[in-house]
Amino acid sequence: METVEMNSVSLKRPCSEDDVANADEIKRQKILEKSKAGNDSGQSIENVTEQPVHTKSEIIPNEESEEQEEEELEDSDEDGDPESFADMMKHGLTESDVGITKFVSSHKGFSGILKERYSDFVVHEIGKDGRVSHLDDFSVPVDDEDPSEETFTVLSDEDKQRLEELQLFKNKETSVAIEVIEDTKEKRTIIHQAVKSLFPGLETKTEDRDGKKYIIAYHAAGKKALANPRKHSWPKSRGSYCHFVLYKENKDTMDAINVLSKFLRVKPNIFSYMGTKDKRAITVQEIAVLRITAQRLAHLNKCLMNFKLGNFSYKNHPLKLGELQGNHFTVVLRNITGTDDQIEQAMHSLREIGFINYYGMQRFGTTAVPTYQIGRAILQNNWNEVMDLILKPRPGAEKGYLVKCREEWAKTKDPAAALKKLPVKRCVEGQLLRGLLKYGMKNIISAFGIIPRNNRLMYIHSYQSYVWNNMVSKRIEEYGLRAVPGDLILKGATAVHIEEGDVDNYTIHDVVMPLPGFDVIYPKHKIGEAYREMLVADNLDINNMRHKIRDYSLSGAYRKIIIRPQNVNWEVVAYDDPKIPLFTTDLDKLEGKPLPVLPTDGKFRALKMEFSLPPSTYATMAIREVLKMDTSIKNQTQLNTTWLR
Repeated sequence: METVEMNSVSLKRPCSEDDVANADEIKRQKILEKSKAGNDSGQSIENVTEQPVHTKSEIIPNEESEEQEEEELEDSDEDGDPESFADMMKHGLTESDVGITKFVSSHKGFSGILKERYSDFVVHEIGKDGRVSHLDDFSVPVDDEDPSEETFTVLSDEDKQRLEELQLFKNKETSVAIEVIEDTKEKRTIIHQAVKSLFPGLETKTEDRDGKKYIIAYHAAGKKALANPRKHSWPKSRGSYCHFVLYKENKDTMDAINVLSKFLRVKPNIFSYMGTKDKRAITVQEIAVLRITAQRLAHLNKCLMNFKLGNFSYKNHPLKLGELQGNHFTVVLRNITGTDDQIEQAMHSLREIGFINYYGMQRFGTTAVPTYQIGRAILQNNWNEVMDLILKPRPGAEKGYLVKCREEWAKTKDPAAALKKLPVKRCVEGQLLRGLLKYGMKNIISAFGIIPRNNRLMYIHSYQSYVWNNMVSKRIEEYGLRAVPGDLILKGATAVHIEEGDVDNYTIHDVVMPLPGFDVIYPKHKIGEAYREMLVADNLDINNMRHKIRDYSLSGAYRKIIIRPQNVNWEVVAYDDPKIPLFTTDLDKLEGKPLPVLPTDGKFRALKMEFSLPPSTYATMAIREVLKMDTSIKNQTQLNTTWLR
């Protein structure tokens, strides 16, 4: 998936009037300096347990009908021009636009650069058993039924190409013949094993042709065989799923799985995972894959770029989204300005009190049309507005083909003409235009339905998040950081109101607030009425959150308003070289790389912080509380943010 993201966030205190007047010129100079230097810089933090909502050119994974050239076009245009990016962000959202307005701590904020390098942000997944995922073992479980190493080298590149084309039905051939050179029974057995293990869905047999032995590969069970690896080829004593740790750098989880799928010649849907992780980071997480051996996976380490596989084991179950306990973060904020006392106060507050559990800025998109607006229009059943918000021209810079597509749509309202301007058709805009072409302008509901369900629901969830953020800010403004009568707490999975006589039994850390829906209750104080007023202003009825289209009916949920991170640790270090890593990663340790040697009195100071968060919590909001800064890209641009490209 791809959105325009910022490479590093220079979280600075507000500039003086003179600084603001010169901001554009300074920014241009810094961009030029940084672009010459080259870097491995990272982008904005993304929620590690949820897919961010994008309205811009969001790639919908696993759609096989699109050509590879389209993928390359997307990749080649990913970062864009830094000046154009900064221009686009001038039309983006600030935190106050989405209800993020309060802090819980009393310390004075300070500046720091977040993700100057993507390696300054490391995420380790925490499984449901509480175990933190680490890549610390490349060994493969011993299994007598695994094919020999020769299996991976016995086929020539030409043989592999022909077999792949046969497997994927890319030509009209019904079989591929491989001549057995140096014919022996052992050699034939290895070729049989190689074809069956490397090309799931193909069967083999031996034939004599003109006195020579040939291995004939053919389809075992039609096109379904590719998606469903043959059951009889897997030992009964072995768990059906190979679990492994995926260590990746600067790569999205789904991108990594798509790469593995191509190498293994299988469909991506045989992989499962508990959560998606940031692209612009180093992340470590568990993945499971159906009936692919650890041996085959380990063999890929020789050719994988920016990610590694290890800690292999066989189990009888896949992984499920949301099964994780959370994620452990290691974050470096470089070039900090805070005094030692400020930093101590900030980190002690984070550990003891926590931070407001706001939905982070990435929940609401990065362009001039916030995703919550589209979600609101869906709930209002205003489908013309939904179509208009997604397709209309918008201020700020975008990729050229999207600008042309929007202009064509505004001029002609012709989906076929607009689609012709869009070489990358797997984005939301392309999906909707295809739907309009198929179902017509009078059936926008069906046209919108072509967009994958999860992507459609993200718009609605964005609106729920927008309401929740605003209501939590009102709740804290009205009642502060204490539990009050009428607040909600959870008993098991059931929400109940705090009664007057019980209020001393609870703290702010027990209080939850509802995301609006038909299956939740609301606080019994001023904030309950504030929910109602906000929805009325948006032409929605808080007592009727069921939609005539079942997918868009909101049941609601509860979310704690304050999160106290676990395992909070921090350290201030000095350094001279902005490019030097400030800690060792799992891969560094496996490869025996020494700890970086840091000066005792360097030119710069950095804050190294570690903390663990539960699922669906935003690390940006924890960092915001430490720095006391607006984390929106728009705000940082206005404050003369340094954009690294």
